[in-house]
Amino acid sequence: MCNEIMKKEVQEAIAAGEKALRSLYAAEEKLKSAGDWGLFDMLGGGFFSSYIKHSKIRDAEALLERAKEHLLVFQRELKDVGGALNLRIEVGDFLTFADFFLDNFVADYLVQNKIKDAREDIEIGIYHVKEILNELYRRMEA
Repeated sequence: MCNEIMKKEVQEAIAAGEKALRSLYAAEEKLKSAGDWGLFDMLGGGFFSSYIKHSKIRDAEALLERAKEHLLVFQRELKDVGGALNLRIEVGDFLTFADFFLDNFVADYLVQNKIKDAREDIEIGIYHVKEILNELYRRMEA
């Protein structure tokens, strides 16, 4: 009976981890799009490209919030099987304001760096979630 309970807990952790992973991928894709618009903006795109870029950033922030919620559920499920998860992912607000009102190369460059940093954080998160999921899959097979 104890084995069945543990198997069920591992299955719940895997389901939560896969959901978190899908959320991270969605946020990563949206940030990639924001980064593409950011490059266009740096090359002289103007107000319209800034607007689209920041729309993509806002969408990515919403997706990151959803991913954080899914990661918290994953973390709770991992506690049931003796694992842990600790990730930090965020995108700042000040540069959004600066980029709209100081639309120049320096502001565009700073925003582009924040996008790059956020994408790197997400990539690290994806890596860690995948590693934990792989361990959970191994437990299921054992």
